[in-house]
Formats: sequence, C-alpha cells, structure tokens
Amino acid sequence: MSDVVTYNREGAVGVITVNYPPVNALSHAVRFGIKDAVKRGQADANAKALLLICDGRTFIAGADIRELGEPMQEPGLAKVIKFIEDSDKPVVAAIHGTALGGGLELALGCHYRVAVASAKVGLPEVKLGLLPGAGGTQRLPRLTGAQNAMEMITTGQFVGAGDAAKLGIVDEVAQGDDVKAAGMALAQKVVGEGLQPRRVSELTDKLEADKGSDVFTRFRAGLEKKAQGVFAPFKCLEAVEAAFTSASFDEGMKRERQLFGECMESDQRAGLIHAFFAEREASKVSGLPKDTPVRDVKKVGVIGAGTMGSVISMNFVNVGIPVTIAEVKQEALDKGLAVIRKNYENSAKKGRITRAQVEERMGLISTTLNYDNFKDADLVIEAVFENMAVKKSIFGRLDTACKPGAILASNTSTLDIDEIASATSRPEDVVGMHFFSPANVINLLENVRGTKTSDEVKATVMAVAKKIKKVGVLVGNCYGFVGNRMLHQRGAEATKLINEGASPAQVDKVLTDFGFPMGQFAMSDLAGIDIGYSIREECRKAGEDTPRSWMDKLAEEGRLGQKTMARVYEYEECNRKPIVDPKEDELIAEFRKEQGIESREISDKEILERCMYVMINEGAKILEEGVASRSLDIDVVWICGYGFPSYRGGPMFWADQVGLDSILSTVKSFHSSLGGDQWKPAALLEKLVSEGKKFGDL
Repeated sequence: MSDVVTYNREGAVGVITVNYPPVNALSHAVRFGIKDAVKRGQADANAKALLLICDGRTFIAGADIRELGEPMQEPGLAKVIKFIEDSDKPVVAAIHGTALGGGLELALGCHYRVAVASAKVGLPEVKLGLLPGAGGTQRLPRLTGAQNAMEMITTGQFVGAGDAAKLGIVDEVAQGDDVKAAGMALAQKVVGEGLQPRRVSELTDKLEADKGSDVFTRFRAGLEKKAQGVFAPFKCLEAVEAAFTSASFDEGMKRERQLFGECMESDQRAGLIHAFFAEREASKVSGLPKDTPVRDVKKVGVIGAGTMGSVISMNFVNVGIPVTIAEVKQEALDKGLAVIRKNYENSAKKGRITRAQVEERMGLISTTLNYDNFKDADLVIEAVFENMAVKKSIFGRLDTACKPGAILASNTSTLDIDEIASATSRPEDVVGMHFFSPANVINLLENVRGTKTSDEVKATVMAVAKKIKKVGVLVGNCYGFVGNRMLHQRGAEATKLINEGASPAQVDKVLTDFGFPMGQFAMSDLAGIDIGYSIREECRKAGEDTPRSWMDKLAEEGRLGQKTMARVYEYEECNRKPIVDPKEDELIAEFRKEQGIESREISDKEILERCMYVMINEGAKILEEGVASRSLDIDVVWICGYGFPSYRGGPMFWADQVGLDSILSTVKSFHSSLGGDQWKPAALLEKLVSEGKKFGDL
C-alpha cells in the first residue's frame, strides 16, 4: 500500500487516512493508496463502515499540479471514485479545510459526507479552462439540482459548509475543528442505524424535478452575457445538461469525458494553466536568495487620505495591521475616514463582514497631521498625487521622522524611485509599492526596486503583498515600470488611431472583443483624463517631445471623465454606462482639421495589431533592460492589474501563441509606414525570432 495512505480499524470503523502534505493532492500515490485502503476495508470482516479523512490542514484540495500535463497513471481518479461508490460497506468522507476539484469529486463518490463548520467545497476546474472530469458534473446536480450545480461549476466558486449542507452536498455540519471526531461520529451513526451505501449516481429526484424545464436555456442566456468569448464555462454547462438528458449515469460520464477532452485541446486551457503557474512563480523573485531576512511589519503609516490612501489603508486593517493616516488638513482626514467607514458599512450590508468587524477595523485606524507620529511605523506608504517635488519633500521629512529600519515606500505609478530615494539618507530602505485602483478590488501589487533597495526590503514588500492578499510582482525602476509603461504605449497608439480616422467606440470594441473588461477610452474615463493630461504636461515642461492630441482638448474643456459625467463618452448617473457623445465626433473632427489630418477608414485588424503589438514590442524592451526578469512577470502584471484576459495567458504568452516571427514582421511594417521609436523593433524580439525561440524560453 502507498505510504501516503494508511488503513487502521477503530472499533467497527475502518479509518483511511491520507497524509500527503501540503494539501493532500491527488497524486498517483494517493489514488493508488486510497483504492488499496478501500480494498483492505472491504476485506476486513470487523469493519462495518469506512471513514476517509486527511491529516494536515485540509481535505484533498485537488489535483497534484506536479502531474498537470503528464499522462495520468492508473488508477485514474474516475476509477477510484467508482471503486469507492461500488463498495458494499458504507464509506463516509469527513471534510475540513477545502475539498476542491477532484477532492470534492472523491467525496461525492463516498456514500455520506460530514464537514466541519469552517470547511469549503468547490469545483474550480473552469478557472484552468477545464471541467470536472471525474464525475463532478454528473453527481453534483443529483444532489443540488441543475441551477445550483451550474452556478458552482461554471464559476468555480467555493461554498462554505453551511451552504453545502443546504444544497445537499454534505449531510452534516459538525461544530468544532476535530474532523476525525466528526467523521467517527457519523460513521458510528451509520453503523448503529444499519444504514446502507447511498450512491449519488443512483439518485434521480433532482434530475426529475428539472427535466423539461427552461433552466438550461435561461442559464445559457445569462452565461452568454457574463462569459462572452470564454470556452470552458459553456462546456461545463453542456456537461451538467448531459446529466439530465443522457439515458444513464454511464452515458453522462461518457459525455463528460468527451467535453473534458475538448477543453484539454483548447488554446484557452493553455493560457489559463500558464496564468495559474505564472502567478505562483511571480512570488519567487529571480536572484533573491530564499533565506533573505524579512522585516516584521506590525504598524503601517499612510500619507494621503484620498482615493488611494484610504483604500490602501483598508488593505492592512483588513488583516489586523494598525494604520496611521497622515494629511495636511483635518478636513481631508475626516473625509478619508468617512469613505473608509462607508466602504465597510456597505460590506456589512452585503453580509461580507459583521457590524462588529466594521467597528473593529475602524478602531485600528488612527490619524495625524504630524509625521512624528510615524516614529513607531515599520512601513510608511506615500500616496499623494504624481509630483516629484512633492514626493521628495515628503520623503525628506520621513527620513528624519521614521525609525532606522523603517521601509519608506511610494505608491507612484510612473515616477523615478531612485530620484525619490535621493531625498533620504537611506536609499536602501526606499521602494515602490504601486497599488492599482480600486485598491480594494484589484489584487496586483507592483513592487518597484530602486538601484540601492536592499534585498531585505525587496523580500519584505513581497511578503507584505502576500500578507494583505495581493499578488506581488517585483519589477525594476523606469518610467511607468512594467504595467503603465506598456499601457501608455497602447494609449498613445489608440489615440493616434483616432487621429487617423477610427472612433473611440470602435477602438474600445476591438479591445473588449479581445477580452479586456473595458476599452482604452472607457478606462481613461474611469481613471480621469486629468491624470494622463497632467503627466503629458509635466513631460512637455521637461522639454520632452509629447505631441498634443484631441485628448488634451477634452481635458482643457473640463471633460475629465466619469467624475464630471462627460469626457470621451457621456454617462448616465444611474449606471455609469458609456454613451457615444456626438460632441466628441465634432471635437475630434476639429482637431484633425487643425492638424491637417485626412481621415481614413481603419480596420479592426489594424486596431488590434497596433494596440497589442506596440505592447509586445515594449514588453520585449522591458525584458532587454532587466526591468522585468521574466516574461511571466509581465503576464502577471497585466492579468492581475489591467484585466488582460487570463485565458490568453498574458501579453507575452499570447505573443508566443501568435508567433513572434509574424509579430516582428508586422512591427517592422509599422515602423516603416508610421515611424516612431515605439515601432523600432526590440533587439530581443529580433534575436528570439532569429534563434527560433519564444519569450517563454528565456
């Protein structure tokens, strides 16, 4: 028998224990061991029921990611589950932690299920471009009905133990954390009451209730709106529907396997698998020793109680770290605290936190008008507007106010971290921590290393990202770092496309059809045109060649985006939905006339290539310069921070899929016809093409 699965009998219960840290994943050894242990239990004449439990912090949390992409060794999971379900002795699963993917499918193959109150269950395969392939789409709806099964499987969302019991997924919820005691209690009840195996595959009540209804038609219509362009959710839906339309459970299983195979062959699966691993790999900083010391961050200071500062503070308070917020005026502090309280109270109304937690979190926030109150802070984050002189003044004051070893961070989205650090006597303690707006929703934290930032500080800010539940990516120092440097190139190109004849709505539609949640100009409206305008004006004052555009005319007319309810688009106050504004066409036409530009028809293909390929070329330059250490770091920044469709794997992975030779050829063509440094082919792009390699090979 496998050494990761043991069998012992306690009284009339044969106990099967899985111990395969850290998450008891369904490796070959675990699958083999479970099947072998069930055999032993069936052969044990003194065992009247079997109990499946897991050691450690969780029940089986899914497949073994180390085996993803490899041919599955026998016994396959579906065969193990069928072997359990066919047992003539009742099998009880006791769940703690999480039972996810194949872990939940395995539990559904058992005859009875109990979960501790803190447990969660789910079938998240859709997030990897797959569907549950070991009977999950066939067994779950037999317990929950069609609607609930489709919601769980097409979203991949987890369900708490209480809700799992209401849905029929588990039979009992046990109080306390002793999962073995909970499992033994149910197993002994099964024995004492003489209960027989209850096989989920044989249940038909829920199937009969939904047969002939329009539940699938309605759900499909909703899915077409929510998951447009995404492959796997629709295959999940088809698989669940097969449970209701197939002649038998076995026929449904065949359909599930067929649909699973179609998902496996999809390019989207490859993109989602890459995104999954890339996000985990990004936390392992290239060149940073694993044993680098990490500083304790127990108190945090935030400078600025505006939109960013307030929400940045919430990220720390949410995990129990007290925050002191500084401002120049009490009115600004009061306004910031009111915003934070309103956010928490809205969460409480939606049931996400309790009223007590609202007060508990507000109690962790203090305010000050004096930087001397940062003397005990372990980390201070500056979150004021993008002005170098202001930021340097702040860091000069922090240098004297903060204790030795305190980390001084800037939330700047574009400015030079080294120049900011030059205002201090401790550049080794200065770092960028670029949060993305809204910082309580977007889970990216772009940490920016300066030339002199110490390894200890780098390791600490990456640990802080994990602590506050952000995806941290460590990048180098340059204008715009990784994300905004590429975004600004795309924005400039999108603006030129409008100059030449496209409309903002056409450009935005091309980008949303590609998979972005919103287009370039809808995003600019959300962020505010004044931000980009201020940056361009600063560049002009510094003597940089920054051409004027119709976007500048919009700013100068006071059309600053959603905050003024008008800009590229008009907005209805009730839903903030963008509406094409006829005045915008007039303004753009006027700008073209002023500049002597003759409008032309521009194809969607040209829009996509110019918007995307300029990003790829810039990404290659970022890799050349070492601003990003790996192409996967760029992919994670864009997926987690800018809404790049995860099923495409990120911009650099997508470029590899398209073909770098094709992209280089088009980049050269644009350089010839359009000019500009942005279209000068990156040396790295040319090198990779000449060697027949991809970004992923670096």
